[in-house]
Amino acid sequence: MHTVEIVLLVLLLGALTGIVARYIRAVPLPLIQIALGALIAWPQAGLHITFDPELFLLLFIPPLLFADGWRIPKREFFALARPILLLAFGLVLFTVVGLGYLIHWMIPEMPLTVAFALAAVISPTDAVAVSSITRNLGMPEKTMHVLEGESLLNDASGLVALKFSIAATLTGLFSWNEVAKEFTWMAVGGLGVGALLGWGFSYARGTITHRLGDVAATQMVLLLVLLPFAAYIVGEKIGVSGILSAVAAGVATNFGDLERSSYISERMQTTGTWSMVESSFNGAIFLLLGLQLPSIIGVTLHKAGHEGWLLVGYVVAISLALLLMRWVWLTLGVHRALSRAHHQGKMTERPSPLLNLATTMAGIRGAVTLAGALSVPMVLNEGVPFPARDMLIFLATGTILFTLVLGSISLPLILRYLPRTAESPTLREERLAREQACLAAITRLTLTEEELQKHDAEWVAMRQEVNGHLTQEYRTRIQLLDDGSGTTFTVEAQREAPEVVRQRKLRYVLEIEARLDCIRAERDRYYSERQAHRINDESLRSLVSELDLQEVAMRKRLVVARRAAGLPVGGDT
Repeated sequence: MHTVEIVLLVLLLGALTGIVARYIRAVPLPLIQIALGALIAWPQAGLHITFDPELFLLLFIPPLLFADGWRIPKREFFALARPILLLAFGLVLFTVVGLGYLIHWMIPEMPLTVAFALAAVISPTDAVAVSSITRNLGMPEKTMHVLEGESLLNDASGLVALKFSIAATLTGLFSWNEVAKEFTWMAVGGLGVGALLGWGFSYARGTITHRLGDVAATQMVLLLVLLPFAAYIVGEKIGVSGILSAVAAGVATNFGDLERSSYISERMQTTGTWSMVESSFNGAIFLLLGLQLPSIIGVTLHKAGHEGWLLVGYVVAISLALLLMRWVWLTLGVHRALSRAHHQGKMTERPSPLLNLATTMAGIRGAVTLAGALSVPMVLNEGVPFPARDMLIFLATGTILFTLVLGSISLPLILRYLPRTAESPTLREERLAREQACLAAITRLTLTEEELQKHDAEWVAMRQEVNGHLTQEYRTRIQLLDDGSGTTFTVEAQREAPEVVRQRKLRYVLEIEARLDCIRAERDRYYSERQAHRINDESLRSLVSELDLQEVAMRKRLVVARRAAGLPVGGDT
């Protein structure tokens, strides 16, 4: 089967499994995708594919990490920076060193540098898999933000550690001093390159769209989708971490988005595009894991012969050791940072043994682990096969499956016993932001001196009537937190005199224009609330998305109303 056909088939199956998962809610989507991929590839005549490891890493990882950096709430990320960094870097180092020596001791035929490579491969966590398992089960919000921040950064730190381990295996040289220097250069350089590219893109996009408006929205979204690949390639070309470059580009681009409140079409296209990209790429990776599973298991167990069950035992031992080390690090290394965040009001949930256990079980391995394992080269510089490569991929794959299954079973049980809060902090912030937006809209409804002098008495009278109606509606929304759908005027020409009908039509036009002004005032207030750190990026996107949909509908309604009133359709005013 040709590569194009494989890609199309994988995307098709990813979409179908996403629909199937809606009906089988008890089974997480990643497990469904892995099972389907294995089912298709298991028979002798099944679908068997081989990917170039470097192409695999370039194709799948940058857009996923960029999307994570773009989407993650920045306020929570910086507020909880200490526990996130302790998990993303401290735990990765603890895992690579401790688990690496344990694997080498347990499997002496695996060289120490390869054992380090395996430990580095399985150190990154997958917040997407955790989210698919814990959706609607009550995972505390701030804990989920910590997990997302950890996943964002330990993807990079784990794969950078993998790169050093592979280089040590290829050259036979290993120095902790050199590793520390090189890691610092690659990390700082990667973050700098990505931030520079993200800022440069945001500046160029702002300059272009300031002149063209939303006319170039589609092209801007396409360039945004290509940006993570550009950041990754540029970072790798100059010798820094392309992975961290993609992450930093996503974070920098999100900050640039805070100054783009008026570009509705581009924002809606961007949100839809990234949702599709994330869903497609995550689904494709888990399906590819399933497609690779029969050959990985078959080749490795065939080579192992009667010791095949010993390899399965290695998978269980490594997975349990991985989770045990995570629990120890959370209990001893991160507990104080989490407690401090709780006392400072940055984290509502109090650290507890049960919450530590839930966070431990949330250490599920997924897409990045598979990508890293398959990116291990097949041969050394001299053409000699990479030592224990098949075993490394088998053990990494087994760890993904073990943590996925264990997390799917244990997390719902653990979360059931965690204390629930009456109102989550995010919902409370959104409720307060809605109240502030309503007050901003009421303020905007006051006619200015310029508007009073510009229009005649009839326009002013009708506009004041409309403003009074909308003001009352917004005050009702403040009291009830309603959706503010309001009422509309209907025109019954056959029952009323032509002049009355004309006034009704004109008043209807004025109401829509006033509503559009209010929507813009609400949206500006939401962005002000975000810039003042009173809501996070997640809430901003949710609230602004509602207003964008309302404004698009209102604009279409305005065109119809202006035509019915015999007014020009060239603008909104």
